[in-house]
Amino acid sequence: MHPCVMSLRLEHLARLYVLQMETKMVKHIVMWNVRGDTPQQKQESAMLVKTAFESLSGKIPGLTRLEVGLDVSAVDYACDVVLYTEFESQESLDAYASHSEHQRVKEIVGDVRIARHQVDYI
Repeated sequence: MHPCVMSLRLEHLARLYVLQMETKMVKHIVMWNVRGDTPQQKQESAMLVKTAFESLSGKIPGLTRLEVGLDVSAVDYACDVVLYTEFESQESLDAYASHSEHQRVKEIVGDVRIARHQVDYI
């Protein structure tokens, strides 16, 4: 295949991929470990994170589902809190990152989180 044809084909595939990313629902999952010297303190920190993120429901354009769960397994390698969200598109998720309500919540939980893990997928 001629290099020019190959280049055009790759450009086309890249545009198709971007279009798919913009039009498909995106799942955004975040897990945290929270501060606490005692089980009670960790529970209070986890509830702060849960309550703060649940306050976003209905306030973020394109956020179609929001669920926050607290770990019940108590295994030493588990995270303490998980956030599961669904967005209408990658564009909606991108806008969420800088949304003022999300920034407010990040400030609330910033001091209690000690680790954060994230996965976004279509």
